[in-house]
Amino acid sequence: MITELGHFALILAFVVALVQTVVPLVGAWRKHPGWMAVAEPAATTQFLLIGFSFAALMWAFVASDFSLRLVVLNSHSAKPLLYKISGTWGNHEGSMLLWVLIVALFGAMAAWFGGNLPPSLRARVLAVQGAIGLAFLAFILFTSNPFLRLAVPPFDGQDLNPLLQDPGLAFHPPFLYLGYVGLSMAFSFAVAALIEGRVDAAWGRWVRPWTLAAWVFLTIGIALGSWWAYYELGWGGFWFWDPVENASFMPWLLAAALLHSAIVVEKRESLKSWTILLAILAFGFSLIGTFIVRSGLLTSVHAFANDPERGVFILMIMGFFMGGALILFALRAGAMEARGVFGMVSRESALVANNLLLAVSCFVVFVGTMWPLVAEMFFDRKLGVGPPFFNMAFTPFMVLLGLIMPVGAMMPWKRASLTKAMRPLRYAFVLAIACAGLAWAMQSGRSLIGPMGAFLGAWLVMGAAIDLASRTGQKFNASRLWRLPRADWGKSVAHAGLGITMLGVAGLTSWQSEDIRVAQIGAPYEVGGYTIELDGVEEFEGPNFLSTMALITLSKDGQEIAQMRPEKRIYPVAQMPTTEAAIDYNLARDVYIVIGDEQVNGGWAVRTYIKPLTNWIWIGCALMALGGFLSLSDRRFRVAAGSRKAQAKTVPAE
Repeated sequence: MITELGHFALILAFVVALVQTVVPLVGAWRKHPGWMAVAEPAATTQFLLIGFSFAALMWAFVASDFSLRLVVLNSHSAKPLLYKISGTWGNHEGSMLLWVLIVALFGAMAAWFGGNLPPSLRARVLAVQGAIGLAFLAFILFTSNPFLRLAVPPFDGQDLNPLLQDPGLAFHPPFLYLGYVGLSMAFSFAVAALIEGRVDAAWGRWVRPWTLAAWVFLTIGIALGSWWAYYELGWGGFWFWDPVENASFMPWLLAAALLHSAIVVEKRESLKSWTILLAILAFGFSLIGTFIVRSGLLTSVHAFANDPERGVFILMIMGFFMGGALILFALRAGAMEARGVFGMVSRESALVANNLLLAVSCFVVFVGTMWPLVAEMFFDRKLGVGPPFFNMAFTPFMVLLGLIMPVGAMMPWKRASLTKAMRPLRYAFVLAIACAGLAWAMQSGRSLIGPMGAFLGAWLVMGAAIDLASRTGQKFNASRLWRLPRADWGKSVAHAGLGITMLGVAGLTSWQSEDIRVAQIGAPYEVGGYTIELDGVEEFEGPNFLSTMALITLSKDGQEIAQMRPEKRIYPVAQMPTTEAAIDYNLARDVYIVIGDEQVNGGWAVRTYIKPLTNWIWIGCALMALGGFLSLSDRRFRVAAGSRKAQAKTVPAE
């Protein structure tokens, strides 16, 4: 009965989304306050209905209701409770329901907290948000219904993909969806502004918190996915430039550009057209990511391998929203005149450079991701674009971005002097050079990646600290430092986080070491200054898997550091093996051990990696997210342009 109610709630949500799309738009066009006011209760109602539908589906997974086709395909009665819950979104249909739930959540939040918006703009924003929900509700109901019943339910299910039965993957999709689905709000604000033909400083202030929230959640989601790939897939990498990884990374780059561009709109009323275009493209790349994951055209360990017909439906949705928004953008471009004038050397110019680097790097990732598909379709050639291409083509843009960020942050608006901006940073620059020199002297090879990462890490962290200190006045004032706006703290923490991540990536890439051998029980061996001894191998049975676990002692200079237990698991229901690496975490390095197969002549295959500075990658990501949360908590983000609201005139209904 709960399942049927969930399905019925989804159908009602479709009807409510239709009302939310049409009535407020007509009301804003004809200036009917009553019709415009329909948007707010409709947005709330749509969220509650989809929330109930999602809860009903989750209950079916928790209760192991095997009369539901989706539960049979993605669950099992012996599966732990956490993975029964995460199984709700660990499949195509359930994840699409989570997708529209988050669209509805952001729409409802705009209705709840958008009281300071002009009524016509609020109505149009909620109408566009409702249209996005309407399109994807239609996609679910007509092609991907999660509530299909089976005439003859089986005794048990087929289990969830074992790779997804992990805490990292349980929380990764919700955060990721909060991120790139959350960019729908920036899109809705952009389209609403284009319909009204007005983009000003108040609009820039309104759109920034929504974009910032989406960017923060996207940062957390990407970091969780990277961490999961690192410890779960068994190859010890944190990023492989997989198509689905790229699908979330591209909107992240454009959202970062949009954040900085919206600052220029708010402060100087410049870059209006570019900011609107970024808002459209950021959500557009989220839709492209949805298409990549669900069309089956590009293969990935993360993808939902579905039939191309569903991909065509998503392609039609993407064409409608992207095509419509870009046509509207072309028609309204003349109405978005820039007011602020700025010099070649200014904070505005630095933010333009920031935007260009982020946008071009996104384009590089897009070309590398889609080129194998283009080559196969048009040239009948099967090509693979792997990490070497991305590393060579993408890295220079990030290096340039890291170089200009501290300098740009120190520049004043409108007109600046490069010499004056660099003066407070001279000691940071010297320290960064010293860190690069130290890295060069200590490393055994001659790669520039490690020293460059050390330079950029020190440069960004010190630059962020100096920028923050400079805001207390010409003479540093510690008491005033703590009274600075949280947005200032947030910016500095996020910039420092990016530097720490760059250092972690460079250190891991340059200085990691690897050892693959057949290890005999009781025979210690040396890897990177550590002594590793295989003490034994035992087998045991987990809740829904069989495990072969190695017992390994890690020591250095005769002192035991850790007892490590790498595993190989077999999930009998899914008939799929997984690798569970054993990792001794440390701020300076990780020791990463994977157990392989037993060898014919005795012993076991063991892979050992020494990975320097790995955890700095995720510490940096956590700091970037923390910086975003600090900025979101700033009063300037919570209180939008009240003066604009006061100026908005209410037209009485005819």
